[in-house]
Amino acid sequence: MKRFNSPKILVVFTFFFVFLSFQEIAGQYINTKVKSKHEAYTDSLKQVEYKYVFPILGQGAYKKGFDIPYPVGLMANFMWLKQNLIFDNMQLGLKTDNLDIPLTDVEFIEFGENTNTSYAYNVRPDLWVLPFLNVYGIFGGGQSRTEVNLTAPFPLYSNVEQSLTTGGVGIMGAGGIGPVWFSVDANWTWSKPELLDKPVKVTVLGIRLGHTFKFKNKPERNIALWAGTMRMEMSSATSGEIKLIDALPPETWERRDEIVTNYYDWYNNEATPVQKITADKVLTPIVERIEAADGESTIRYAMDKQVQEKWNGTIGGQYQLNKRWMFRSEAGFIGNRKSFLVSVNYRFLL
Repeated sequence: MKRFNSPKILVVFTFFFVFLSFQEIAGQYINTKVKSKHEAYTDSLKQVEYKYVFPILGQGAYKKGFDIPYPVGLMANFMWLKQNLIFDNMQLGLKTDNLDIPLTDVEFIEFGENTNTSYAYNVRPDLWVLPFLNVYGIFGGGQSRTEVNLTAPFPLYSNVEQSLTTGGVGIMGAGGIGPVWFSVDANWTWSKPELLDKPVKVTVLGIRLGHTFKFKNKPERNIALWAGTMRMEMSSATSGEIKLIDALPPETWERRDEIVTNYYDWYNNEATPVQKITADKVLTPIVERIEAADGESTIRYAMDKQVQEKWNGTIGGQYQLNKRWMFRSEAGFIGNRKSFLVSVNYRFLL
């Protein structure tokens, strides 16, 4: 089957939930070797009597002059994301009052360039277990809009909007020397779009390198800037059901006579005998429902899917008011995946 680029249903959307979960890096890492103007602050850290449970080895870190973040945090995130997907091994079925057609292979279906635009929010509680090791959870939801352009055997435009819920876990290692820091972050999320049968698993790896600029008279206050890269991979198999009225926008229904004509032109003039057998099983009944303007008919679908580009670049910045409050923003770029994140983080001792 020809590979094609498209995001359908929101598999992609899950990705960005994961992207939303990269945090605790700028200004929130153990560091030492500060400039002389901050030597008094560093000396004061060595005198700290740390009586809290987390992070483990926190007292030892302070005695060596390391500045460590408060161990417990709660972060709220909002994100916009736009990107493409690749689909393979397409299957279609149909369910009406009189028909019950199971999933059938339609390997000759081809798609053009398709896009998914998503908006997501999540809450991410986290804990520094060790001064250099953070674990966290991800809980949230959002909305996704997927535009699909079918190019063969006949042109067809689909526009699907749906909501979802997401949950997951992650782990991050971070450290620094003076104002320069790094972080390596991995997380696993499971998102349940309303139109998919099963949750979609997404794995994300993020690597960042940054520089923190401390305020001269307030060492706890700083601005951090960073650049990095992120890799995302999702589980392959996807299946679900959707009513035709939800899958096709009004402009497609208005063109249904043209769509029917194009389909039968392909069937009568271009389709191979093998393709006609498959078309008779599932495509022709679907086209007949479109021709009859039967929006209540239910389309079954299944496919293997993956993001079109697994890697993209990131740049970001954070303003740390103090060791309790941080505000940040991050943008994703390079390739067809674009994103923008804003978040606020509150931290406390435990």
